[in-house]
Amino acid sequence: MARAAAARLITRIVDAQSARGYASVVLTGGRNGNGLLAALSASPARDAVDWSRLDLWWGDERFLPDGDPERNYTQAREALLDSVPLDPARVHPMPASDGLYEVDAAAEAYAAELAAAAGPEHYQSAAAAAGVPVPTFDVLMLGVGPDTHVASLFPELPAVRETERTVVGVHGAPKPPPTRV
Repeated sequence: MARAAAARLITRIVDAQSARGYASVVLTGGRNGNGLLAALSASPARDAVDWSRLDLWWGDERFLPDGDPERNYTQAREALLDSVPLDPARVHPMPASDGLYEVDAAAEAYAAELAAAAGPEHYQSAAAAAGVPVPTFDVLMLGVGPDTHVASLFPELPAVRETERTVVGVHGAPKPPPTRV
């Protein structure tokens, strides 16, 4: 499954880069997300991607110190990112817990980064119509946890009912760590 998904991801990235000059992908963590990145890293077709013209974002993150092995960003770096020639300015990890933020401020900072990356063409999106501009993504990868959480939105937690903010701090997640973005 990971090899097939990696092949489709490569195709989508190359198609977007051919059409617009760049591609934008939202990564997910977890076993399947990291398996896909490892398969992409091992794929001979990975060289078809112009890694310098790829924007990478995250759909969620475990609010832990930078470099913590449980962070999605750390795991993505190990599975793929450290082995390809990415433009560091185009890689957008969520803030770590050892930075300048507490979790809700980290969520606000990431929402602001998303909004800043949304160019004028993005103001026609549904989110923008609600006053929350976000970039257009070519691929948004999401996984489903065994408890049915998606993007660190756990059933029955207040964040799952959010309708106005693009990024939220998650408190009290039932799966460790309890604090996430």
